[in-house]
Amino acid sequence: MNAHGKVLAIVTNYGVEQDELLVPVRHLRDNGAQVDIAAPDRGDIRTLVGDKEPGETVRPTLTLDEVDATGYDLLLVPGGTVNADTLRLRQSAVDTVLAFTTSGRPVAAICHGPWLLAEAGVAYGKRLTSYPSLRTDLANAGATWADEPLVTDDAHGWRLVTSRNPGDLEHFLRGIDAALRARAEAVSPS
Repeated sequence: MNAHGKVLAIVTNYGVEQDELLVPVRHLRDNGAQVDIAAPDRGDIRTLVGDKEPGETVRPTLTLDEVDATGYDLLLVPGGTVNADTLRLRQSAVDTVLAFTTSGRPVAAICHGPWLLAEAGVAYGKRLTSYPSLRTDLANAGATWADEPLVTDDAHGWRLVTSRNPGDLEHFLRGIDAALRARAEAVSPS
């Protein structure tokens, strides 16, 4: 599968779950996609493993305030409790989600990442999954929560791909690949 396209990952500079960022980024780049990673500032992104152990350090490509969402085919929202809780308080992150969803482009969120969707008001009417502790928050935001390794929903004119945790990454990657294929088919001339 050749996942050509341009993907934007949005995270904070501290607390993103290592594999929820790095596994999709490496997979996408290995399959020909251009991937940018945006964080609040240009300092290192310090990932965590299991929300507590230090993980790999990553350099962001740009800052959240520098993001021009129009050129991307898919938005990746990794989890990590600290990352997701901090990210949903940043208006630039909320605005980025809205730029994707209002233009019909796919969003892929894993673990605690769907908190940002609730904050942006776009979880309403969607079927999705997440880390189990978000179930009530997402239901209160109008979503239908499912305990499945991968949930894809095309309601409201945009595709949402969600998974529960790092153990679901294989399923999550398949969902991302399918979303990018569908996007490429939708925008390519017949």
